[in-house]
Amino acid sequence: MLKHRNIRTEKDLQENPQFFPSPFSGYPIGIITVNLDYPKMPGNVANATTFDFPVLYEVVDFEIEELFEGSKEIEQQIIQAAQKLEKRGVRAIVGACGYFGHFQEIVAESVAIPVFLSSITQIPIIKLGLKKKQKILVLVASGKDITADFFQASGANLSDCIIHEIGSLESFAPIRWGNSNLDNQRLENDLVEVVLSELAETDTIGAILLECSDLPPYSYAIQQATGLPIFDFITLIQWVYAAVVQRRYLGYL
Repeated sequence: MLKHRNIRTEKDLQENPQFFPSPFSGYPIGIITVNLDYPKMPGNVANATTFDFPVLYEVVDFEIEELFEGSKEIEQQIIQAAQKLEKRGVRAIVGACGYFGHFQEIVAESVAIPVFLSSITQIPIIKLGLKKKQKILVLVASGKDITADFFQASGANLSDCIIHEIGSLESFAPIRWGNSNLDNQRLENDLVEVVLSELAETDTIGAILLECSDLPPYSYAIQQATGLPIFDFITLIQWVYAAVVQRRYLGYL
């Protein structure tokens, strides 16, 4: 049986002394998350109960605005977080904010395992499944930091999308600015209203992508209201997990 390249043998340790034995194992997905204080609902990438498989978190500590902007000042901290997760034995690395996409290319070059830092990395395959005239509605936390170059860093084309910022919603403020008083139902209602408003204005939207790692808890309600395919960080992470942890198929003919 072939060994997974990230399962370290004695020979691996001798040839690659940068890898050290970990005091624990069995975490296929490593998640880089920012040290932020607000309620993280089930479905949130930073809530481990979201997943039916183990995930390992590595926390980075800086202002979220620095991540939104793609500040070079935080680049090394993100690279080091990815390398630490790799040493712990994870098989793939994701981010817990779509704006980690600023660092997709450099982090992918810094480790030997797959890296998908942003939910935006799904856009090329989403677009492939749509008609040529159709667009992807993307709900983002910070509209001013969305640029063509930012999308391109994740392999995405901004022209394939309609962007709507939800960071200015009053109901989103506890997440955006850090506050324990989150009105979960109000935020759900507001997000559904935003999406329905966009759909009323254009008939070219064929799918929806929730950029923010805090938004997957609301994917179900948005789909119930629209009937459209909803992509988010969880669809990304589940897809990556299925690729790095293949299973045997049992049954009969």
